[in-house]
Amino acid sequence: MNKVNHPPHYTYGKTEAIDVIESAVISAPNPICAGLHWNTLKYLLRLWHKECSLTDALKARWYLDRLIQKLESEVKVE
Repeated sequence: MNKVNHPPHYTYGKTEAIDVIESAVISAPNPICAGLHWNTLKYLLRLWHKECSLTDALKARWYLDRLIQKLESEVKVE
């Protein structure tokens, strides 16, 4: 297993995490939202395959909270 190009915590299962993430963020409204979404998914997809699941869950929540703040700031108030 190539730990640089295909680390085990990203290649668990039938589909590599990078492929799932790229497909998921393709329609993001802007690069910042795409990046925040990307990182949220990165941590969630490998949650059970690393030493401390709680750490990755907290990191995912940090990115998700930031994404939500960004989306809320872009909502036009009528």
